[in-house]
Amino acid sequence: MEDIISMSTATIKSELRDIADHIPESASYGDVMYELYVRMKIAKGKQAADEGRLIPHEEVKHRFAQ
Repeated sequence: MEDIISMSTATIKSELRDIADHIPESASYGDVMYELYVRMKIAKGKQAADEGRLIPHEEVKHRFAQ
């Protein structure tokens, strides 16, 4: 969550505007919160990948096979 917390206010506002511009008129607060949640998770995943914090595919398959 630290990467999201460290985002600038302008970046956060930009993300919120983008969500508002692309959701349907009938969207609920829950829809908006879900969209924000998904974007936050994607940002965290990208940051982890950039930092090399990845699990190789074969290791994931091995863990799920157990």
